[in-house]
Amino acid sequence: MEKFNYYKELITEYAKSNFEKLFREPDGLLKHKFIVPGSKYSSDLWDWDSWLTNIAMRKLGDNDKLFEYEKGCILNFLENTTDEGQMPICIKPESTLGGPLDPGNKNIHKPCLCQHALFICEENNSFEWLKDGFSVMEKFISYYYKNCLHESGLFFWLDDGAIGVDNDPCTFYRPEKSSGSIYLNTLMYKELISIATIAEKLGFSDKKEMYIKKAEELKNAIREHMWDERNGFYYSVDLNLYPVNPEDGRHSGCPRHWSTLIQRIDVWTGFMPMWAGIATKEEAKRIVEENYKNERTFNSPYGVRSLSKLEKMYRVVKSGNPSCWLGPIWGIANYMVFEGLLNYGYIEEAKELGYKTVKLFGQDVEKSGQFHEYYDGDTGEGVHNIGFQSWNLLVVNMIEKLENL
Repeated sequence: MEKFNYYKELITEYAKSNFEKLFREPDGLLKHKFIVPGSKYSSDLWDWDSWLTNIAMRKLGDNDKLFEYEKGCILNFLENTTDEGQMPICIKPESTLGGPLDPGNKNIHKPCLCQHALFICEENNSFEWLKDGFSVMEKFISYYYKNCLHESGLFFWLDDGAIGVDNDPCTFYRPEKSSGSIYLNTLMYKELISIATIAEKLGFSDKKEMYIKKAEELKNAIREHMWDERNGFYYSVDLNLYPVNPEDGRHSGCPRHWSTLIQRIDVWTGFMPMWAGIATKEEAKRIVEENYKNERTFNSPYGVRSLSKLEKMYRVVKSGNPSCWLGPIWGIANYMVFEGLLNYGYIEEAKELGYKTVKLFGQDVEKSGQFHEYYDGDTGEGVHNIGFQSWNLLVVNMIEKLENL
């Protein structure tokens, strides 16, 4: 890519000079040091932001110093979890989003706590610090099984509040408990694999086998219900179906034999089964050839559109609470699709996406001196929330891999 080295230097210098601004000391409900996303989220510990920001930070500075901050992210969440496993999505010094102090928000921490904890343990070759909190992690997983599991074997959001991909049309403004989200289920698959690994490292071999079995069951359900052979893509599914009633004369002659309905709305999260290793090789080929490469839908000059440009809901606007995932480029989408391409051996496609991402962030640092939260896929212009760092810092990880491909 033209100017790759120039943009690489700009990004790396910016990231190394600024990432420690995301460190926070104990405050209020947050009893341990922690990591924030930056910009307007300057005092908030967020669930998947802290995990993904942490992955990037491992490439940027003093990892001995980082250990206390990354460990604190996990401990703060564990210590603000109910006995039923209700864990907050976000913790502020004085309040929480979701969890015991915020019963108005039904959803809880996204299933990435165990993935984050495992990353920290492996990077520091240290698991014992997590042993006292393992039972809370199990309660967290159990909460999803007790409250968010459908008969199909898939998980659903309780409502559309704070789901991470905020206004994904497959969940946003839909009835409660109706959205079998591919994003949620893919994260949960990886979460089960992660808690199984942690259980093994802590000496709970019987628990390891239980969680591996649950992960396989979920993977099979995702493949069965969420893969669409027609379009060669993974989709969220609609669970909002009336129960089968054999006494209902209108339906008795040919009752419903399906438990979900595919939502053929092209959302970037349909690529996540490649990131998670759920897709088969044949499925991955169709995902790449028919969807990733399609410039009319996802493929833009600056990466992967969060919603296909052909969807009627496609819109690139400045918004917050919810943030706009209706088309803008998000750094985390580019990163996860990049990793998925590498997982399945699509090296040239991964390079292309990596170079686009470097160009996107390099141009932003060159022009504004900072990152934005999300971008226009056609122009590369930052749309909203300048100063946001969070998972955007993962571009440094992408640069490292690009140089070794």
